[in-house]
Formats: sequence, C-alpha cells, structure tokens
Amino acid sequence: MSAPYRIRHYGDPVLKQRAKEITNIDGSLVRLVDDMLETMYDEPGLGLAAPQVGIRKRLFVYDLAEEGYDPRTLINPEIIESDGEWEFNEGCLSVPGLSWHIVRPKTVHIRGYDLDGNEVNIEADELEARLFQHELDHLNGVLLVEHLDDEQMKEAKKILRERAEKGDGSAQAMSDELGLSLPKPGLSLP
Repeated sequence: MSAPYRIRHYGDPVLKQRAKEITNIDGSLVRLVDDMLETMYDEPGLGLAAPQVGIRKRLFVYDLAEEGYDPRTLINPEIIESDGEWEFNEGCLSVPGLSWHIVRPKTVHIRGYDLDGNEVNIEADELEARLFQHELDHLNGVLLVEHLDDEQMKEAKKILRERAEKGDGSAQAMSDELGLSLPKPGLSLP
C-alpha cells in the first residue's frame, strides 16, 4: 500500500508559501494528521509539515521514538525563545538525498496546540529543537537550502548538475529554484 500523500519536492511553489493558521480542530484535521504520519513513516522521516504534502495549514507531525515519545502533532506552533548554537547534519524529505551541516539554535521554547485544542509548551534542545525549527521553517515557506552558506550552496549545485546529467527531473526543478542553469537531460555540461 502506498502512502496517502506524495511528498512535495524542492521547486514546488507550495513549499515557498506561508501556511495558514488553523481555526478549527475537527475530524478532517485528525484524518489529515493520521495520513501525514503514515506518509512520514513511509519515507521515513522524523517530522513532516503540512505544506510538504501540499496543504497550506500550520501544523506538523513528528515522531522521536528514540527519545521515548509517541507521535505528536503541533498546530499553529511558534518559537517563543531560542538560545545557543548547535551544528548538525540536516536533511529534508523535500530535498531528497541531500544533507548539510547547518547551525541552528541549540534550545528552543515552542508553543502550539495539540489535536485536543490544548495549549502545549515545550522546552527542547538539540535534535528535538532542530526538528521544531526545521518544520516551522516549512510552515513559513522557508526551505533547508536557504540556510546554506556559500560553500554548501556550491556543493549543492555540483550535485544537482551531476543528477541532471543522469536525467533526474527533480534535480532540474531544484536547480531552477536555485537559479542554476542546467542542461536538458541527455546533454552534457560544458
């Protein structure tokens, strides 16, 4: 059985748009969350934001099972505070097969709502803090590649060139978004 949703990849316009606030928690939202979790596990990933499946709603699901948690949902999340710095090799389901060492705040205080409509406040650090920042970026239309430094961007463009030479259509879409001119599949690079 395939996942209920297809993960949207870099270059899809929905990933660049700010998601809309959720004003009503109902059965359709619960079904959406269940389908998003199934899609996330199918990939597999630690978190998945609604825009990554083409839905412009401010929510994400996540599962840090290795941290002893059950799957969770945050609705209308916002980071209240952040502190420190932590570098970690970060990837994204919407930028498949690529990851980079990215520096983000080490700790965050995030506030949002659960599926019962209860306010949730979480003090998170390291991996959990990074996951929250990454997924919140998706809700704000910010993608992982926007955190790359010049050297990392150069590396990304090189990898995309190589993928485009092999006829990888997702590499073409990603390169278009990065402003990189790549040849059509089957043509060699100068």
